[in-house]
Amino acid sequence: MRTLSPIDKLLSEIDHSLRTTFATPATTERTYPAQDVQNPTLSDAERALSGRLMRVNHAGEVSAQGLYRGQALTAKLPDVRTQMERAAQEENDHLEWCERRLRELDTHKSLLNPLWYWGSFSLGAAAGLVGDRWSLGFVKETEEQVERHLDKHLTALPANDLSSKVVLEQMKADEIHHGQMAAQAGGKALPWPVRKLLMPAISKTMTASAYRF
Repeated sequence: MRTLSPIDKLLSEIDHSLRTTFATPATTERTYPAQDVQNPTLSDAERALSGRLMRVNHAGEVSAQGLYRGQALTAKLPDVRTQMERAAQEENDHLEWCERRLRELDTHKSLLNPLWYWGSFSLGAAAGLVGDRWSLGFVKETEEQVERHLDKHLTALPANDLSSKVVLEQMKADEIHHGQMAAQAGGKALPWPVRKLLMPAISKTMTASAYRF
């Protein structure tokens, strides 16, 4: 098997970022969770609210791609790298589901998606450089925060938007599983300032920006 040079790896990551932000990367080909849901008609206001919330969730999945790809790039152990790459592929399912729901709601993806991708990629790569246990701990904490975020959106969505709720419920189950896997693989608890100050601040910035743009 050919060993990739640093330039090869850079080009591969640029290609993946373009696929993530402007196309649809490879998925695990799981069925769209809301495929058979009979959705009641949404009012214009309900449709607009759902569109904004799902745009935030799509931006979150773009960030997840960047995070996992960055961590896989700098992971020290092959099994950790493989776990990150598999998690990234499963997150692609979420990316495709959110994008499909955005089309159904007749709205657009966040215009700032390239920023979310490369910002998260940088954080993931930095976490991987610090060490695999810290990198896994970063995954665990991220997934726990995403779970809480999804709970808020499940409450905020219009009652009639059954399709979006079904999609978010499946995403939540997957995020819980990813967090458990990271913990079982030896993830180390992050320092309090990172968990309680830095990560929530980044999340709030992304959420507010993606909601509007």
